[in-house]
Amino acid sequence: MHEFLEAFRFIAHNGAIAGAPGLPTLTHLALETLRVAAIGLAISVVIAVPLGVWLGHIHRGSFAAINLGNIGRALPSLAVLAIGDAILGLGLTVVELALVVLAVPPIVTNAYLGVDGVDRDLVDAARGMGMSGFEIIRRVELPLAVGPLFAGIRTAAVFVVSTTTIASLAGFSGSLGDVIANETSYHFSGVLGAAICVAALALAVEGVLTLVQRVLTPRGLRLAEHERSGPLDPEAAIA
Repeated sequence: MHEFLEAFRFIAHNGAIAGAPGLPTLTHLALETLRVAAIGLAISVVIAVPLGVWLGHIHRGSFAAINLGNIGRALPSLAVLAIGDAILGLGLTVVELALVVLAVPPIVTNAYLGVDGVDRDLVDAARGMGMSGFEIIRRVELPLAVGPLFAGIRTAAVFVVSTTTIASLAGFSGSLGDVIANETSYHFSGVLGAAICVAALALAVEGVLTLVQRVLTPRGLRLAEHERSGPLDPEAAIA
């Protein structure tokens, strides 16, 4: 318990350490962590969403999409970091590579499953109305696949934010990983405090993405979900 109290005291003092006035603040490190994570997640979304949506639209590539997700979960980020270091050298580029490799699989898998699971009758009706393939994706399949798609993005975001701490191992300085990897300067309370901050950032990012998902979900789907999760009708239960 004492360690946790010291960790929260470290957070309350914004990462200040007595006798070491030159160390960066927790606020600065947290914002830098978010910046690094945002870059990796944005690149992953740009790569993975079109690929997963297209595979789901043509109803092909399920083996590749699902197994890509399994490979991504099994591939250690440190292994990607080590291989990237040998090819690209130390720095932010190799960190982003490791984050993208980690984030792309769940986004591709969920985007594929979301679009592939759209009711075929709705797609056929849209095609009968003269919609092109792109229009069907944009106006029918994507709105109906928002839930699974954002589930993948939220999962990837949590992975990315929590894994950004490996940046310090790749020679990139400025993230909360600097604190976690430097117990000598920050002591155990600082390491624990930084880990708590990383967890809080991951939860905050997921919360923001959940709100974005709610905004982008069609109103009809929101009402249907509300009806399914609403209180049980007592008369129906008696019947």
